[in-house]
Amino acid sequence: MYGDQCTTGVAVGEDRAEGVKRRGLLVGVGATVAAGITALAFREELGRLWWQIPGVDKQRTEGEVDQPGARWVAASAANLRIADRPADYEIDKVVIHVTQGSYASAIRVFRNPAHAAATHYVIRARDGEITQMARELDVAFHAGNRSYNESSVGIEHEGFVDRPSSFTKVMYEASARLTADICARYEIPIDREHIIGHNEVPGATHTDPGPHWDWDRYMELVRRAANRPKATTAAER
Repeated sequence: MYGDQCTTGVAVGEDRAEGVKRRGLLVGVGATVAAGITALAFREELGRLWWQIPGVDKQRTEGEVDQPGARWVAASAANLRIADRPADYEIDKVVIHVTQGSYASAIRVFRNPAHAAATHYVIRARDGEITQMARELDVAFHAGNRSYNESSVGIEHEGFVDRPSSFTKVMYEASARLTADICARYEIPIDREHIIGHNEVPGATHTDPGPHWDWDRYMELVRRAANRPKATTAAER
């Protein structure tokens, strides 16, 4: 302690003066340290929040899609985070989902801000139509795991996990082409470590795509699709 109680051979008045000096020094050092911590915290916070500024690095065009042939229907802004991937977060995974409902209902709920979730893409069972709802630049809230959201593209497939008939030939093929193109855009290996089910995300409480999703068939389709000629995409411009 400093002040009158610290009297080890020093007069009280001198000790008080010395205490004032010491307190002044400590206050000065503390202020400097606090300023440094504040500046560091500000830089860290800025690093976390910069992506909230629209169009930080990449110019955005309303309605533009990353996948040729997809139609655009925007998810609610509350169901995703504006980002600048892969500049800020590396994209190294594709996550496969099943809607547990209709194509139209999935699109509807992803447009609802109260839902607090969306995927980048939704695929229709009967004809393989693809709707893009979030740019691949952005972090969609689909995986139930923050780091996986940041590092993946999510694809919903119309259907039900307990109905094998949900997974039509045309939907498998459309999804495989989409996944192959995503892998090409971000140099993602075409394997089961990087193309995963929602149920394989750490901490997942979901079971999709379920036991009837034919992974062997799907991965073979993705590999075949990867060898076809590619169209130029928005992400590559």
